[in-house]
Amino acid sequence: MRLSDLQNKDIVNILDGKNVGNIIDVKIDEASGNIVSFIIEPTKNFFAFRGKGKDTEIKWNTIAKIGEDVILVKMQQ
Repeated sequence: MRLSDLQNKDIVNILDGKNVGNIIDVKIDEASGNIVSFIIEPTKNFFAFRGKGKDTEIKWNTIAKIGEDVILVKMQQ
């Protein structure tokens, strides 16, 4: 699977059913080559102007499932 394949998937938090955002980057452990986390684009919500420019990091261990069209994550807000 390529990064571009992952970037096209919706990311949904299974704890509240909300769409988290889209992947813009991936953090990789240099020593092992394993994915550490996904970097998600800042929220484009009108009411999120206070957190403007803050990327969200989704740790690999919070990912419940990577499906054909969606990535399910378990994130506490």
